[in-house]
Amino acid sequence: MLRYVIGLLAFTESCVNVPVVLMLSTLPDAAAADALAQAVLETRLAACVTNLGAVSSQYHWKGALESSQEVQLLFKTSVARSDELQRFIDVRHPYETPEILVWQVDASPGYGQWVNVETQRPLHV
Repeated sequence: MLRYVIGLLAFTESCVNVPVVLMLSTLPDAAAADALAQAVLETRLAACVTNLGAVSSQYHWKGALESSQEVQLLFKTSVARSDELQRFIDVRHPYETPEILVWQVDASPGYGQWVNVETQRPLHV
């Protein structure tokens, strides 16, 4: 009976979704998007950055209605690194007021664990 309970607990744990954080930001062009994505990945603040491509944005800015072509990036990070990633993007973003949208989602167990492993801080021994 104990073996059954332990096996059931292990099975249930392997089927539990893992929380991860998605962060969306728009940048002025492909070069700025590529540079930010590369810097984020090099610092392991995200496990993956998806370039969602060109988007057309219309918005109010300083009393005028504006429109521009931008590039959207979607960052996937761990809950533990999300605040640091947001600060990193904010400091390095070329816009005066960057769009940084953040939400926590449930990922499949394998993907969520991968995100957590890939965003761990490197150990300095």
